[in-house]
Amino acid sequence: MKFQAFGLKEQLLANIEAMGFRKPTDIQYKAMRPILGGDDVLAIAQTGTGKTAAFAIPAVENLMRSQRRLHYTGVRCIVMEPTHELAQQSGAVLKNIVVKTGLNVLSIYGGVDQAPQIEQLQKGVDILVATPGRMFDLCSQGYLDVSLCEILILDEADHMLDLGFIGDIKDLVRRLPRHRQTLFFSATINEKIKKLAYSVVNKPVNIRISPKDMVSRNVTHSVLMVNMDEKRFYLERIAKEHPEDRIIVFVRTRVRAERVCKAMERVDVKAVCMHGDLGQKERNIALDKFRLSEVQILIATDITARGIDIPSVPFVVNYDVPDIPENYVHRVGRTGRGMDKGYALTLCDPTEEKETLKEVEEFIGGPIDRMVMEKIEREATLDFSQANKDHDDWQSLIYEEEARRAKEKKPFKGKKSM
Repeated sequence: MKFQAFGLKEQLLANIEAMGFRKPTDIQYKAMRPILGGDDVLAIAQTGTGKTAAFAIPAVENLMRSQRRLHYTGVRCIVMEPTHELAQQSGAVLKNIVVKTGLNVLSIYGGVDQAPQIEQLQKGVDILVATPGRMFDLCSQGYLDVSLCEILILDEADHMLDLGFIGDIKDLVRRLPRHRQTLFFSATINEKIKKLAYSVVNKPVNIRISPKDMVSRNVTHSVLMVNMDEKRFYLERIAKEHPEDRIIVFVRTRVRAERVCKAMERVDVKAVCMHGDLGQKERNIALDKFRLSEVQILIATDITARGIDIPSVPFVVNYDVPDIPENYVHRVGRTGRGMDKGYALTLCDPTEEKETLKEVEEFIGGPIDRMVMEKIEREATLDFSQANKDHDDWQSLIYEEEARRAKEKKPFKGKKSM
């Protein structure tokens, strides 16, 4: 089936075609008719399956059919996103979808000046894409009118719950009209998510895409048992053996992101890192460098895992096994998106991370294939490393970090090993 079968307006169909969409993905196909019909929807689908377009296309169609915009200067549709990056990326998709439709889109998030956002809000906004923090700030300041909002969309709702936004979400719902359409999209679901969902939706149409397969079938998964202090050598080898491929590397903490980034730079592998300590401008610069292939590796913490939507990334490396099993799904969802194939490698310390890996495997419903590393192969990897050739003691990086933090009068709480 093609998008034309849903009776969408001509300009919307032209925009969809210009964006390269030829036919709906499973989630888009199953969500389109109930959303166009005005139903509330509770949709669970893997990351990378086209969830943004699944709610954006029919929501735009519904807004185009409505006439409320004529005399209303508030917000007609709210799309809530858990991170700055997701707000930016969903906003970009929506802006392409609404070209020449007469609708406008505004993305708001923290870390940037709110004055331009307020100026546009006061003129009226059809579709507001927002992170909870900035949106509630503007609500409390009286700059955001949601009294006649027609559609509420909660995207990556499980992550918003993890980040502690449930109270804010319920507060927002109390401000919204009772008669509205609510769309609830998530990649994972548990009892807490269900409770939140059914507190905001009304007799929803339930949609599940491959609920038994927590991760995309386009991704090949494997685990390599590696001592914590040797992980950097394996990452270096992967990068240098695949110089044309971009790699997203996930670590547990901000400090570790910085350390791994420095380790790669020392062996002439171009890398940038993204974490919560960076300002929005710095995060945007890092993403742009990676997107434009100015660097090969992007090193990120889990807070940014869902905000990275870059096509054609063949490799994801879990440098650290995620502490929260659900995060594995979102990490590996950065590769194998759409019709692309991807590869996800987890480096697991056999002493420190074995139990954590077991929790991940229980969550995704099965064991991850183990790569067998012979002693000769391990020695070859260590010999391959430029760091070893230069006799670059890893401990020097620790001392360097301690010295930097002492200069800034910040305590150093990182572990002495990677």
